Amino acid sequence: MKRIAAVALACSLTLPVWAKDIASVNGQGIPQAKFDQFVSMLVSQGAQDTPQLRTQVKQEMINRLVAVQAAEKAGLQKDPAVQQETELATQSILVRALMAKYLKDNPVSEADLKKEYDTLKAEQAGRKEYKLRHILVKDEAKAKDLIKSIKAKKTSFESAAKKESIDTGSGKNGGELGWGPATNYVPEFAQAVESMKKGELSTQPVQTQFGWHVIQVEDVRPVTFPSFNEAKPQLQEMMRQQKLAGYQQSLMKDAKIEDSAK
Repeated sequence: MKRIAAVALACSLTLPVWAKDIASVNGQGIPQAKFDQFVSMLVSQGAQDTPQLRTQVKQEMINRLVAVQAAEKAGLQKDPAVQQETELATQSILVRALMAKYLKDNPVSEADLKKEYDTLKAEQAGRKEYKLRHILVKDEAKAKDLIKSIKAKKTSFESAAKKESIDTGSGKNGGELGWGPATNYVPEFAQAVESMKKGELSTQPVQTQFGWHVIQVEDVRPVTFPSFNEAKPQLQEMMRQQKLAGYQQSLMKDAKIEDSAK
């Protein structure tokens, strides 16, 4: 113990006079520099640098150090499972830091965003979205009978949907599916919708993997594309992810990888 104390004293004499601790736990100091880094990290994430925040951070660092010392005293740092988890956590932190650095060095420019926006908007030109109702039943004969009854005005589409549709989610609302592009649906359903006009009822049932559908197109309108400012946050995140995916692929390509399992 005397030797350890002497070494600790010698080390402390080599530290600059300004290297202060904000607190100590069982003789182990919590450096001011680490405390400031913790506060800075929280501020960068949106927290306000206030006396209350600093008090909370100080208490959190004390709490952590108390727990860490207890874990080390119990020898948990030697546990293989703990060592593996620590290694994985370190790897995750390094990977996250690497990706953040890459995005900082290779930001998505305003010009890139505008170009991608214009491309996507052009792709959507002329596309339509539909306001639909449908009735889903198990067999074709039942679907044909429903079409005849609705056309003959023996029943309304809404009533038939509530009574007969096995799609209970839309059935309770009279078969209403709301607005959306045809691509929201399975190919057979989408193809039938795109061939129909506003106000039209399907002349024949449409078969999909779910059963037989009776479809009604209530309304049709051009797809409304969001403005650049509305689309920008989502577009920026998408392009950031694309950049990261490309960077990861380049790292894999340049790495010399030998799979001994093969």
